[in-house]
Amino acid sequence: SAAWEGAEAADAVLLLVDPIKQRRHELEPLLEALANRPERKILVLNKVDRAKKEPLLALAQELASKVDFAEIYFVSALNGDGVPELKDALAGMMPEAEWMYPEDQVSDASERLLAAEITREQLYQQLHEEPPYDSAVRPESYTVRKDGSIEIHQQIVVARETQRAIVLGKGGARIKAIGEAARKELCEVLGVKVHLFLHVKQSENWAEDKEIFEEMGLDWVR
Repeated sequence: SAAWEGAEAADAVLLLVDPIKQRRHELEPLLEALANRPERKILVLNKVDRAKKEPLLALAQELASKVDFAEIYFVSALNGDGVPELKDALAGMMPEAEWMYPEDQVSDASERLLAAEITREQLYQQLHEEPPYDSAVRPESYTVRKDGSIEIHQQIVVARETQRAIVLGKGGARIKAIGEAARKELCEVLGVKVHLFLHVKQSENWAEDKEIFEEMGLDWVR
């Protein structure tokens, strides 16, 4: 609901589809909703490095028959094929306007929320085809130490115990790698030393928890 609410203020809506798994039970409701949306709609088919050409084109044709997509892009997030063209196209769709915040500010989000977003990005990047997409990163604390470094505590919430095991990895190796990559990016973005502490919690109905959405800076819409 929060995603659809945000789409109302967007200049374009992008639908990213995995042609390997497709996730039809999730895709069909999205197509139905998109069909009646007034925004400019863009279809992006990922994993072209793995998908066979004929089924891929057939899928694109099928989706285009259900939604009036202004443009269709074929990309591989893994090796970068088609990504520069997509980025250029999206940049070209953005209307020129006055800066909404200082030009040298990396984001309009608070540093606390930005830190959670960076961890969430690493969570998805490192899990590849095993991702718990029904997961969240809760910012628990963000403290500036006396030496100027920043101590951050975050909670990764997943719906099922099997997902928790995937995020942790064997002997905690996966969560350690996610944390290390996120910490390095945070150091670059914030310009200071960062101490990042992550832990994983299983909560079956976390997506129904208003407090979690508000902690992530999202509007609760039901």
